[in-house]
Amino acid sequence: MRTLVWFRGKDLRISDHAPLAEAARAGEVVPLFVLDPSFFAKERAAELPRRIQFLLDGLGELAENIAGAGSRLVVVRGRSIEVVPQLARKWSCDRVVAHRWSEPFARTRDRLVAEGLGDIPFILHEGETLAPAGSLRTGGGTPFAVYTPFARAFRKEIAVAPTLRAVSKLPALPADVKEPGVAIPTMEDLGLVRDEAILRGGERAAHARLSAFLRDRIEGFTEARDRMDRKDGTSRLSADLKFGTLSVRAVWNRVTPLIEEPRTRKDAEKFLSEIIWREFAHATLWDRPQVLKHPFRREFDGFPWQQSERGWQAWVLGTTGYPVVDAASRQLLKEGFVHNRARMISASFLTKDLLIDFRRGEAHYMRWLTDGDWAQNDMGWQWSAGCGVDAQPYFRIFHPVTQGQRFDPEGDYVRRWVPELASLPSKWIHSPWEAPPLELAAAGIRIGKTYPAPIVDHKEARVRFLAIAKSHLADARAIRGGSDG
Repeated sequence: MRTLVWFRGKDLRISDHAPLAEAARAGEVVPLFVLDPSFFAKERAAELPRRIQFLLDGLGELAENIAGAGSRLVVVRGRSIEVVPQLARKWSCDRVVAHRWSEPFARTRDRLVAEGLGDIPFILHEGETLAPAGSLRTGGGTPFAVYTPFARAFRKEIAVAPTLRAVSKLPALPADVKEPGVAIPTMEDLGLVRDEAILRGGERAAHARLSAFLRDRIEGFTEARDRMDRKDGTSRLSADLKFGTLSVRAVWNRVTPLIEEPRTRKDAEKFLSEIIWREFAHATLWDRPQVLKHPFRREFDGFPWQQSERGWQAWVLGTTGYPVVDAASRQLLKEGFVHNRARMISASFLTKDLLIDFRRGEAHYMRWLTDGDWAQNDMGWQWSAGCGVDAQPYFRIFHPVTQGQRFDPEGDYVRRWVPELASLPSKWIHSPWEAPPLELAAAGIRIGKTYPAPIVDHKEARVRFLAIAKSHLADARAIRGGSDG
């Protein structure tokens, strides 16, 4: 049995890799990675520089690990839908195996690859998620639309299998597989500059991050995860899970035993609930692929979003005059990451204070995030805008000042990313325009000069959004009611 193992960018590992492990047990193995222009053309790579950097780190280490196990990762250029079938036939492969992806474009890719392979079996393994795609359903047989019942069903129905050991030995590449392949491109090859502020990718770094989190930070996670001023309050495993340098099953199985320990029970349960939220996002995208283009709640179709380029640029660059919002925007551009609480505050501000379409913010985040994941990014943005699955009510609007005061009480997060406010006392750090003139002068701050005045009045913006949303939703329901009658 000769198996082509197609690595695809979400499974950059040799540990807990079911397709690779099974192929190694069955006979000959041909490991393959395709540099598809959908991601690796220079103009495309420029649109997702942080993700490309993290991916290249992981891809380089994957090639080293496969070589260390006795084989070679064959790297080729071309369109996957053409290259994979051609090489499978050229190399006389008995089957092609890979991990399943949830996104609609990936499902189309897989259908075309399967058609191109003809009578060569194309086998997709689960691995992106713990629950098989499309497996969890309500009692009525429909996909879930609310997290809590989804989580109950997940815990009741999904038995997570043990983590597979890393493949330590692979058969040598078959003698007749003489494809020289190409070198893994560097950032410079793709016209990019390496950014040392981005987390290092690769399997070793991923496992080190997991071990450090479980050793030093899982205790207290429930409270710390919401604190923007805590650099180490979250696991920082999102990019590792996105690119599969760490499997979600490995994470689940490492955390689960901590539920049995009284000091970590609450925090381990909370962390696992976040993993289930990730499952929910992928399940939603699988069952409702249209959410990448349309609001989940269709009554939001045609919502009168505004085209405020002044507001958009201020939000993108972190010059809105609201310190937490500006800190989130600057962290994204500088670090390729945004604290989850800051993401929610920032998204709420863009969509509700500025009335800008959530899809613009969603696309901006996908461009600059290292952990940019289509399912989770979309779910987060639609939730914040009030139009998504299990969404917060549209009338819940985050107050950027009180959120900062609650989750960054001393202003450490703001001081880190908005240094022009660093000398301002904590009492005013989240509302500098309210600080007494003497306090501003002592801190070297001139509102409107060294730091912008608020681009909108939050109270007025809140009233405006609620009025527009209420009117639009009433009209949408009336139209829908009329069409049903």
